[in-house]
Amino acid sequence: MIDIITSINKMRYVSEKKRSEGILIGLVPTMGALHEGHLSLVKRASEKTDFVVVSIFVNPTQFAPNEDFTAYPRNIGDDARKIELAGADCIFAPEKSNMYPEGYATYVAVERLTDGLCGHSRPTHFRGVTTVVTKLFNIVYPHVAVFGQKDAQQHAVIKRMVKDLDMPVEIDVGPIVREPDGLAMSSRNSYLSAEERRQTVSLYRSLCLAEELVSSGITGSEDIIRKVRAVIAEQDRAKIDYIEIVDPEEMTPVDDVRGGGLLALAVWFGDARLIDNIVLSGKDS
Repeated sequence: MIDIITSINKMRYVSEKKRSEGILIGLVPTMGALHEGHLSLVKRASEKTDFVVVSIFVNPTQFAPNEDFTAYPRNIGDDARKIELAGADCIFAPEKSNMYPEGYATYVAVERLTDGLCGHSRPTHFRGVTTVVTKLFNIVYPHVAVFGQKDAQQHAVIKRMVKDLDMPVEIDVGPIVREPDGLAMSSRNSYLSAEERRQTVSLYRSLCLAEELVSSGITGSEDIIRKVRAVIAEQDRAKIDYIEIVDPEEMTPVDDVRGGGLLALAVWFGDARLIDNIVLSGKDS
């Protein structure tokens, strides 16, 4: 059975010992409720490092009061079995009271990159993400941390944080893993009703359309976004949060994708807020 560590001090001890032996440590931060997308990141970490730690922590500071912190799915027993089969060596699953003890008052904030996209509708979200990731880096001491492309803004923010704060961690990004019909795998997909799930195929269909438009020579962001929005708006259960094309590193809007761009979207289907994205490569990129 894979080792599940709940103590911060024990996790530090294990990591320090591994480092002293010259062992490369990989970290895959998660909130649990694992699916094949997460497990692909575990496998990726195992290819790049010698000792893989998967953290499982539903981080309260990245949820707003009206969001799904309480409802977020939790099943550490099932997660542990999946993680072990994927090739990880250890699970770090701390208690909330240990990560955020009474009197906790310190947060890490990355400015500018967090203003748009998910940061617009979830203004406190990224402060919670960067804070907990910093804490995980300070506890696990990873050489490499692996994140998923589905959370494109998140890994751009974390890369900037690591660069700006001189953190000795390599940030690696794994590709989006999709269901057979194209829907990006997400723990929140479990919230979908049968009809909502059927309508979510419009997300991937719209991203594919954007790629086709660019291939045909249509590179204006406004034109692409309008056509993508029309595909999703046909679904009566869809409520669009945003559809934008931005620079993939700076997260600032781009007017034309001839130099490349990231098409990112967030759409509500019932209680599930789903995000997805695609990198558009224009003629000049």
